[in-house]
Amino acid sequence: MSILAKIAEIENEMARTQKNKATAHHLGLLKARLAKLRRELITPKGGSGGGPGEGFDVAKTGDARVGFVGFPSVGKSTLLSNLAGVYSEVAAYEFTTLTTVPGVIRYKGAKIQLLDLPGIIEGAKDGKGRGRQVIAVARTCNLILIVLDVLKPLVHKKLIEHELEGFGIRLNKQPPNIGFKKKDKGGINFTATCTQSELDAETVKSILSEYKIHNADITLRSDVTADDLIDVVEGNRVYIPCIYVLNKIDQISIEELDVIYKVPHCVPISAHHRWNFDDLLEKMWDYLKLVRIYTKPKGQLPDYTSPVVLPDGRTSVEDFCLKIHKNLIKELKYALVWGSSVKHNPQKVGKDHVMEDEDVIQLVKK
Repeated sequence: MSILAKIAEIENEMARTQKNKATAHHLGLLKARLAKLRRELITPKGGSGGGPGEGFDVAKTGDARVGFVGFPSVGKSTLLSNLAGVYSEVAAYEFTTLTTVPGVIRYKGAKIQLLDLPGIIEGAKDGKGRGRQVIAVARTCNLILIVLDVLKPLVHKKLIEHELEGFGIRLNKQPPNIGFKKKDKGGINFTATCTQSELDAETVKSILSEYKIHNADITLRSDVTADDLIDVVEGNRVYIPCIYVLNKIDQISIEELDVIYKVPHCVPISAHHRWNFDDLLEKMWDYLKLVRIYTKPKGQLPDYTSPVVLPDGRTSVEDFCLKIHKNLIKELKYALVWGSSVKHNPQKVGKDHVMEDEDVIQLVKK
């Protein structure tokens, strides 16, 4: 029996099962089985396989990587060529783009790599239409732009989300607040710091036993679902921010545009007429959460033209040094920082000081 047939069987059983307290345990087990089968689909066991898709993965350059995901013929290539000035083949038929086309834009001093991925089709997560490679490249992005056609229904949004979810990509979500630690002995130690609406000790044990884990510490620090627990146990999930880009707004009325603006995480644009690109770039910048640090040589004015760009959450002085050169941290005596992260300007700080956007730094060597 093929993996796809097994998945279909489990999905049918889940659809037949009523959701209530009595069946929660059984549903949790089915969800865990489903997650395991999905993982086998993504990474087939053994064998050399057919090798990676030719020309798919692109070397990472710049400070951040943004991928365009969408169905064929929604205007991804037009968007890339108008944003980055890179020519990605554009034509009026579907599947014009067959491999990844990279482009780079400079925005607020940061180099952002844009990837135009081939269109995905329904069933991409099961390996249809090169979907597996497309979504694998999408996993490496810092931000995903889901490009949708305004004229086509919002069902497409759901379909693409479903494809990406099936591949372990979680859009606009935070990792669940669950502590999970495997042990050698001692059974399953289950603690919940707040009331759980879905999981209890029994369900947690059965989900873990499906993964052949019989000794572990599990701490639930918020009200979580069985899916969240499975995500943590699988451990291969990536949490990526996402913007829905609604293209082709030149073909709808103003009233419809007002409705569209109310959808969360959404930017309406027209790639062909280059409408509303500044709004899109601004939103991309907000979601990427990059931090710009300006450098100041001793006795000179700060260099405001080329900042050092650091990702959010890794903005200490140490990270800044490592970004420039790994030997720099060994020679560092202290740093002088001007900006919003310090109490007075300039302030003498050590390597653990966390900087904020548009700070100015001067390094003093030993």
